[in-house]
Amino acid sequence: MAKIHKLINTVKAQAKQRREIVKNRYARIIAGVVVAVVIFGLGVSVGDGRIEVNSGSMDGNLPNTLNYSSVNQVYQLLKQKYDGTLTETQLLNGMKAGLAQSTNDPYTEYFTAQEAQQFSQQLNNQFSGIGAELGADSSGDVEIIAPIAGTPAASAGLQPKDVITTINGASAAGLSPDAAVNKIRGTAGTKVILGILRGGTQQLKFTITRENITVPSVTTKILPGNIGYMQISTFADDTSDLANQAAQKFVSEHVNGIVLDLRDNPGGLVDAAVDVSSLWLPQGQTIMQEKRGSQVIQSYYATGNDVLHGTPTVVLVNDGSASASEITSGALHDNGDARIIGTKTYGKGVVQELDNLPGGAELKVTIASWYRPNGQNINHKGITPDQIVNLTDQDVKAGNDTQLTAAEAYLQNK
Repeated sequence: MAKIHKLINTVKAQAKQRREIVKNRYARIIAGVVVAVVIFGLGVSVGDGRIEVNSGSMDGNLPNTLNYSSVNQVYQLLKQKYDGTLTETQLLNGMKAGLAQSTNDPYTEYFTAQEAQQFSQQLNNQFSGIGAELGADSSGDVEIIAPIAGTPAASAGLQPKDVITTINGASAAGLSPDAAVNKIRGTAGTKVILGILRGGTQQLKFTITRENITVPSVTTKILPGNIGYMQISTFADDTSDLANQAAQKFVSEHVNGIVLDLRDNPGGLVDAAVDVSSLWLPQGQTIMQEKRGSQVIQSYYATGNDVLHGTPTVVLVNDGSASASEITSGALHDNGDARIIGTKTYGKGVVQELDNLPGGAELKVTIASWYRPNGQNINHKGITPDQIVNLTDQDVKAGNDTQLTAAEAYLQNK
């Protein structure tokens, strides 16, 4: 069971990075965090797929244009006196980023073209690496749990239980799996050299070329007691289709219950959250509302593909479950279709719009707050589970997924 909490090689570090960014910088993970299309000159509502032509300023106190004379004074002083190297691009990007930061809104952010690309890749479970699931063995050494089929790790011949002794010639002793992941990651096409101890005696060396890898956002299996298990790592471009496939499988298997695992899921596309919620909710049931102040600007309803409606369901959450994960959890809970087990969620109840700028840059800006079907906004509050079950590091190391065990126990008694 502990493998549930060990994400695939770079994805594990990626998820941790996303959570840390949420907690420390806030701006990377948003209610609808993934943008699937690029439309220049239009605003793409991140999370729901809506395209909106931006109208005038929402803030009537702002002038139509800014007076940049004082900014130019600062520029002239930097140009004349700064003891270092500056470029025009660097200064312009700094000004744009500063405008976004001046809102004092942690979710409004300017992305350079490179940052925008990384943002999209990160939130669609795309990374450059070798494609191996890492963990720690009983001695604390980093080991291969499993290479992902079809990835460089599998092609190179890495095997489960292989212990990583060196990375590019540097000792891996004392490294955590996350730290090892960060050292193994790199630009696609470059090589990483791993020293491997196999079977406790055989010393091997593998030179592996990194590739761009996309990991599916949805994984499924059937648990003992004929309980369907669906884990969603992010609400990405592929989530709707994969979740629907999983639902159809559960129906064909006549499962007795379902565990929807949204732990450490930082969010994603709101339309993906709507599609997932609609697998349980009858057509027309409220999933969430967007409000600007007290005015409702958008309501989201179940689409009618409720093949799982009536199947006993538990949603697993923790403090890494944010935004679109909270939308789904709240929708299923408030409409009486699921019980929530785990620990309190992160608490992100606002929606951003992603506006595309020339050269591939982007502005991510908060446009509204979202509310659960029960009328609550969870921003900075999170969702408190019906049944609080903690999962300690000791539990994970011992292979005891207490939260999943609690979910299975609940469903077996339904």
